[in-house]
Amino acid sequence: MINSLPTRLLGRDGLDVSVICLGTWPLGGGMGALEEKQAIQTVHAALDAGTNFIDTAEGYYTSETVLGKALVGRRDRVILATKLSGEHSPRNIRVAIENSLRKLRTDYIDLYQLHRPRPDWPIAQTMAELVKLKQEGKVRYLGVSNFNVEQTREAAAHAHISSTQPQYSMIFRSAEQDLFPYCVAHGIGVMAYAPLARGLLSGKYTASHSFSEDDDRAKHPTLNQAVRESAVEISRRLTPWAKDHGYTMAQLAIAWTLGNAAVTTAICGAKTPQQAIENSEAGRWQLSEKDMAEIARQIEGLSPGVSDLR
Repeated sequence: MINSLPTRLLGRDGLDVSVICLGTWPLGGGMGALEEKQAIQTVHAALDAGTNFIDTAEGYYTSETVLGKALVGRRDRVILATKLSGEHSPRNIRVAIENSLRKLRTDYIDLYQLHRPRPDWPIAQTMAELVKLKQEGKVRYLGVSNFNVEQTREAAAHAHISSTQPQYSMIFRSAEQDLFPYCVAHGIGVMAYAPLARGLLSGKYTASHSFSEDDDRAKHPTLNQAVRESAVEISRRLTPWAKDHGYTMAQLAIAWTLGNAAVTTAICGAKTPQQAIENSEAGRWQLSEKDMAEIARQIEGLSPGVSDLR
């Protein structure tokens, strides 16, 4: 049985995306080894739970390849986004897009994004090459990821940008300051990634938890001790509140992210079918203004202020 999720327009363009976007960093091994069979089952569970939007990247290890296998016979049900993770030169863009198309087993990408800024290459040349990909039908829309407001503005000066992808959660909130207002004013969709702060807001971890060596979180620069302690304290304060409303702490963190009017969709990673289903359920929980105010009161002062753009 296929369920449905609420959808929102991504910016001012025609992409009507589910409020929960499946993030595939974990499916390629970013959070430790994962069997391909389980990864494919997780994708299918997300689709059956109502997700119509999937985000991946050239740099997410084997995720594009796994996703290509998972979407055989289902490609027409999915708005597919991937990212250029390497050099932004026109030549490398051509190599990267062909590799992504091959791995994903598709002849077009719905949303093609720059994974992060690369100041070693002129943005005007990069965007000009991406526009050519649109004209050729290889990609439908363009976006950026991990760009601050000035970098987003510069990219948008050279090509139409449909979306931006900042890290945003109860812990990392710098996007609220100027990026979100800019996006709202200019009709740019916001794909908020890491709404659980890479799992720290799930309520499952202590501040001293050690991730395995094959888990990227073990060496991630933003997951310092201050962030870990804040996440644990937020979870301690809000888990009972979430439980009283029939949800988990993880689902509350996702619903809170979607409660910001600037956010179009929350990118939620999953390693198991059950996690994908639970993430989708969070997309159906619409917090009221009163709820958001109560949460704000409880987490006041608990955002460490670490740079989000990593």
